[in-house]
Amino acid sequence: MNKSWLVVFFVVLLWSAINPKDYLTWMLEIAPAIIALIVLVATRKQFQLTTLAYSLILIHSIILMIGGHYTYAEVPLFDVLKDALNLERNNYDKIGHFAQGFVPAIIAREVIIKNHVLNNNNWLGFFVVCICLAISAFYELVEWWVALLIKSNADAFLGTQGYVWDTQSDMAYALSGAVAALASLSRIHDRQIGRLK
Repeated sequence: MNKSWLVVFFVVLLWSAINPKDYLTWMLEIAPAIIALIVLVATRKQFQLTTLAYSLILIHSIILMIGGHYTYAEVPLFDVLKDALNLERNNYDKIGHFAQGFVPAIIAREVIIKNHVLNNNNWLGFFVVCICLAISAFYELVEWWVALLIKSNADAFLGTQGYVWDTQSDMAYALSGAVAALASLSRIHDRQIGRLK
């Protein structure tokens, strides 16, 4: 994490905070990005991540901030895609849930490798996917708890858009994101981890 990373993070955060659709929804949606920033700053000296991990965290944070600004159900580009492709719903939230598997897969992989958690790395992919699914399931539980608390504003936060299988499909997108990250980035990630040692 360097100065340019922080500049991009705060510029997008500032843009996101300017006249969002709903401030409560905005705060709920950007909270994971703020928590990630705090954790990264607090641990930057003790546990430096690879450039790949930092880059993916920034991309995921931007996805969260865009969703917070417009709400996930009303991101304009995905409204255009919805109309152009004759889709039933705005699918921006699926990008967020795919990232919810893709990004944690690299972070979990890095933490497991650097801390020598496994004696046999043949199990690495399995444990990374399990961690990502656990994160996704926990996030769905958090969405449910928050919806029960805020009641009237829950639809904007949940972004289900009337889709009865939204929770299950969210977890499926996270699963596919985790698998895609492992399949596409493991070699690059290994090289970057090797350079940090």
